[in-house]
Amino acid sequence: MAKDKKSFLLYCDIIHTVEKMPTEKAGELFKHILQYVNDQNPTTDDLIVQLTFEPIKQQLKRDLRKYEDFIDRQRENGKRGGRPRKTNETQKTQAFLKKPKKADTDTDTDTDKENVKGKRKFKPPTRDQVIDYFAEKGYTKDSGAKAFEYYDLQDWKDANGKAVKNWKAKMLAVWFKDENKQKSGNITATSIIESMRT
Repeated sequence: MAKDKKSFLLYCDIIHTVEKMPTEKAGELFKHILQYVNDQNPTTDDLIVQLTFEPIKQQLKRDLRKYEDFIDRQRENGKRGGRPRKTNETQKTQAFLKKPKKADTDTDTDTDKENVKGKRKFKPPTRDQVIDYFAEKGYTKDSGAKAFEYYDLQDWKDANGKAVKNWKAKMLAVWFKDENKQKSGNITATSIIESMRT
């Protein structure tokens, strides 16, 4: 460890490995990690501890290099005088504007329909809205749920990374396929919720 460094990062994803170890071995691993970061140069004959410690050790080394690079950059910046000082602009030193900007009188509310060059701001639909829309058009609840999950996880962007502007048009173009058609009956979000509860 670096001199005077009092902490280190241990990443959460090692839980997948540690959970599969017996409790005694997990304790040995943790002690081994603590000895390593305190420069005690631990050794062990236990193959399980060795194998699980090696990727952790490599990550600790990468993190230490990043830390040392950061410290070096900060030291160099300090030698140069640190961050440039901000100029203190007062009302007298600011540039004169011939046409001053008018104050914003718009009060934002949840029901506001914000316009950007005449276009409405996109508001993502709820899961129930998507499922109901699929049911209206004769498609299954699963296909509606899958479509919603896909775009919700993508922050309502399509596969090319472009923002969805009209979700109904996107569903028509991409998700409405014959294999997604309902076999029988009309399904709504309410009936889906009821079937999930039972």
